[in-house]
Amino acid sequence: MAEMIIQAKGIEKSFGSLKVLKGIDMEVEKSEVVSIMGASGAGKSTLLQILGTLSTPDSGSLLIDGTSVLDLSSKALSDFRNRRIGFVFQFHHLLPEFTSLENVMIPAFIAGRPEKEARSAALKLLETLGLKDRITHKPAELSGGEQQRVAIARALVNNPAILFADEPSGNLDSVTKQDLHQLFFDLRDSLGQTIVIVTHDPSLAAMCDRSLFMRDGLFEAQ
Repeated sequence: MAEMIIQAKGIEKSFGSLKVLKGIDMEVEKSEVVSIMGASGAGKSTLLQILGTLSTPDSGSLLIDGTSVLDLSSKALSDFRNRRIGFVFQFHHLLPEFTSLENVMIPAFIAGRPEKEARSAALKLLETLGLKDRITHKPAELSGGEQQRVAIARALVNNPAILFADEPSGNLDSVTKQDLHQLFFDLRDSLGQTIVIVTHDPSLAAMCDRSLFMRDGLFEAQ
């Protein structure tokens, strides 16, 4: 029987009088790569924020890797997010004063891992992502694609149960974009990583195991 990493039921979210999510049900299996598509305003990013525990729904239930995250205290939720969830955004949000290696190590330090262990994990990921020769470079010395790969390594350094990506290739040229898209599937194959991607890119969606389409706060029937 498949192991479910995400089990969301009846997720609703409103902002004032605007109901953005209208009862979302969603399950994602371990090592599955799922894309979420839809027009701007359909609720994709709001859903991703809730699944990633950055936002709280008005109603519904959410299990991430077997944990009922909506029942956790603020501190416990923060700890869970740091250890079990990784994020990649359209803008890489790297700290400009730190090297690639240092940027990747930061979440490991927040998780309380020893420096030697954090460094080893960061080096291994940067090498896996083709950045072995860029570990001492700061973000301004990297290309856009390299910056996004560093951001992915940072998201993976604590071996999260799931990686969430919000328009991860939105700022990249077409060749770099294709390389990044392939990277997600390489990560699934090499690390068994579960990945949920919000994207407007049909070529990326077509590569995924499943593509869900949102319209007006609900998934369309498949």
